[in-house]
Amino acid sequence: MQIDIGIAEADRKAIAEGLSKVLADTFALYIKTHSFHWNVTGPMFNTLHTMFMEQYTELWNALDEIAERIRALGYPAPGSFTQFTKLASIQEETTVPNAQEMIRQLVAGNEAVARTARAVFPTANDANDQPTADLLTQRLQIHDKTAWMLRSMLE
Repeated sequence: MQIDIGIAEADRKAIAEGLSKVLADTFALYIKTHSFHWNVTGPMFNTLHTMFMEQYTELWNALDEIAERIRALGYPAPGSFTQFTKLASIQEETTVPNAQEMIRQLVAGNEAVARTARAVFPTANDANDQPTADLLTQRLQIHDKTAWMLRSMLE
C-alpha cells in the first residue's frame, strides 16, 4: 500500500537511511556499554557498574523507537550484525580496557551517535518531518548529556 503522509518518497528514503545509521550506532554503543557493565573493575566499580546499566538500558529502549520510526517511513529497519557493522561509525571493542579507557570510549561513542543524529536533521527539516526531528532532538539531549557526565569523570 502506498504511503501518503506528506513526505515525498525520496525524502522518506533519505531519512530512513540516516536513521538506519543512528540505529546502527545506537546498537554498537549499546553492546559496548553492556560489555563494559559486565567487565568493569577497579575502585569505581560500583559507580560505573550502575551507571553503565542505566546507560545500556536507555540505549536498548531507544533502539525500538528509532527502528519504529524507520518503519513508519515505509522502510525496513536494519536488524543484523552485518548490517549494523556496515552502517555504524562506532568500532567494537574486543578487549577489556581499564575503567578509564571504558569511560573514554563511551564518551567517544555518545559523541559519535550525536554526530550521526545531527547529520539527519537537514533532510528531516527540509522534508517537514517533525516526528523524526523530535526523535533526533530527544536522542541528542541524551547523548550530549551522557557524554558530558562521562567526560566529567575523566577530569
